Formats: sequence, structure tokens, C-alpha cells
Amino acid sequence: MEAWVCRTCGVQQAPTAAPPAACAICQDERQYVPPQGQRWATLAELGAEGRHIEVRDLEPGLTGIGGDPPIGIGQRALLVQTPAGNFLWDCLGFIDEKGVAAVKERGGLHGIAFSHPHFYGVCVEWSQAFGGAPIYIPRADGEWVMRPDPAVTYWEGTLAPLPGLTLVQSGGHFEGSAVLHWAGGANGQGALLTGDTITVVADRRFVSFMRSYPNEIPLSPADVQRIASSVRPYQFDRIYGGWWDRVVESDGQGAIERSADRYVRWVEGRREAG
Repeated sequence: MEAWVCRTCGVQQAPTAAPPAACAICQDERQYVPPQGQRWATLAELGAEGRHIEVRDLEPGLTGIGGDPPIGIGQRALLVQTPAGNFLWDCLGFIDEKGVAAVKERGGLHGIAFSHPHFYGVCVEWSQAFGGAPIYIPRADGEWVMRPDPAVTYWEGTLAPLPGLTLVQSGGHFEGSAVLHWAGGANGQGALLTGDTITVVADRRFVSFMRSYPNEIPLSPADVQRIASSVRPYQFDRIYGGWWDRVVESDGQGAIERSADRYVRWVEGRREAG
């Protein structure tokens, strides 16, 4: 049996003899099924199409891992390297020997966590490549685990998987949507890894928040204020979003506060500050 990968969202399913009839993640209102219908691939097929893992060192202790060409939503993962071990933030819908070797060269893998279910990718494959590294899933998003595995560990609220790293359940995009605070990032000033729980937009001075990005469903002001409040206790200068080059280089805390205020004002019909 094959563990099929959805070509639209890049999330791998539990092994079956034939491709699944549907992808529950894509049928949800936050994602979509394309006009040509649901399509699936095996990892072998994706590799045969020329896909490979691209590795970029982004700053000391942080490495980006993406697919080239991309699959699904096209996000890249982030490998945070700490003295206590390495942690993979978000995942993608592909894995190959080059990618595994790159992680091994940087000290291996001690755990995996995510901003939200759209980025679960082939997380079980990455876990198994490193001896069953723990896969941390917010309990609130347990229904979106498409490939159950003994490595899955549920959490809620906040969790420190390694010293200097804190998972924060911010909610919003999904009930379990989360961010990862890396105290040692940005030369010790702190970094926030957000996927699209808090998405870095084209104007890098700002971020944004949505229930559905492809279907343009907004969040309520209360949701946005709750997200901003959840990260306020943490010190960070830099924000890493879910894609290559989506980075707020400095004043990340200010970017979130300004963006949340702007969002709430416009949704409530108040165009001017104050």
C-alpha cells in the first residue's frame, strides 16, 4: 500500500491500496479542491518528476528546507538548531536523501511541530527518517491528522519541546494554529516562526491574519486580538513566515501590534487610528 500525497495541499494520507476518494483538508472551507479534481502522487512519482530538496542556511542556527519544484502550497520548513537538539518547524510534502543528509549534517532531528494542518506535509516520513522523532500536534487539531503514527504527541496551550524553544497555541486560522518562539534567534534578540498563523505579507513592515487565505475568509477582530495577545509575552525581533523570503527582519513585535490594530480598525469600519 502507498501513503498518497495530495498534490493540492501536500499532506500525506494513511497508506491505502488505491488513492483516497477525497482529501478532507482540501474539502474544508479553508482550502480547496481544484477544478480538475482531487489528484494524488506517491513520493516516488514526485521524485521521478524531478523534485528535490533545496537547503538554504538563513542565519546561524536556522536552515530552510523546501521542495524544488514546490508541491502543494509551496511552503518551506525551518530547521532550528540549538545546543539541546534540532527542531523542525512546519513540514512540506516531499523528502529525499539529500534533505535527510542535510539535517543529519546539522545534528539530526529531535522533534517536529507546525503552524497549522495545511503544513503537516509528509511529517511521518521525516520523523521515521530520524528514529521516530516526536511529532507535536495541538490537541485541538487532532481531527486533521491524516496519517496517524505512534510518534504523534498531542499538546495544548504552550509547550517547551527543547530549551530555548516554546510552542504557543495562538488559534485563528485553525483552533490549534501555533507559532514557535526561538529565544536565540536573530542574534539573541529572538525570532518568531509563524507559518501563516501570522503571515508575513508583501510589505514586510506588516503581517496579516485570515481564516482562509485562498478563499479570502477573514477572522473576527476578537480572533486577531487573541493572536496578538498570545505572542505579546515573548521577546523577538524577527518573524519568519511560511515561504522563502517572507521575513520581517526587525521590529517583529511592532509589526504584529501595528498589523493587528490596522486589521481590527478596517473590519470594524474605523479607517483612522485612535
